[in-house]
Amino acid sequence: MKKLFYLIFIPLLFSCESDSPNRNPFLPDANFRFELNLNLPLYTDLNNIGNPIYVGNDGVGIRGAFVMRTGTGNQFVAWEASCPNQAPSDCSTMTLEGQNVRCPCDDFEYNLFFGQLLNPPDDGSRFYNLKPYRAVLSGNSVIISN
Repeated sequence: MKKLFYLIFIPLLFSCESDSPNRNPFLPDANFRFELNLNLPLYTDLNNIGNPIYVGNDGVGIRGAFVMRTGTGNQFVAWEASCPNQAPSDCSTMTLEGQNVRCPCDDFEYNLFFGQLLNPPDDGSRFYNLKPYRAVLSGNSVIISN
């Protein structure tokens, strides 16, 4: 029985690896915490499902964040506003287009519900989806953080 345990446990131990190969090399980590009070007119669009807003306050992410309610109750998403396939530059702040965002540097479009790149070129290169942030409903505020 002990040998069986080791035969199962040891391979599992060595099969675990860091997720650093999947880390986006273009976007550094930004530590922040920002509260969005849903009673304020600036954030009332978040009371409805599928109405994203851009939060461009200093200290929020790298270039700000897009926040959206994705379902009833406390289901929110928050994404970095800097293009995930570009190093931060003058053109790397994405623009909001309905429930999608577009990077002006490379014209890539991303869905805000899932953060996925919608129009990847078929050239075999690696492309990154949107960088997610935590979005938690606390009382009548959404707290976004990393």
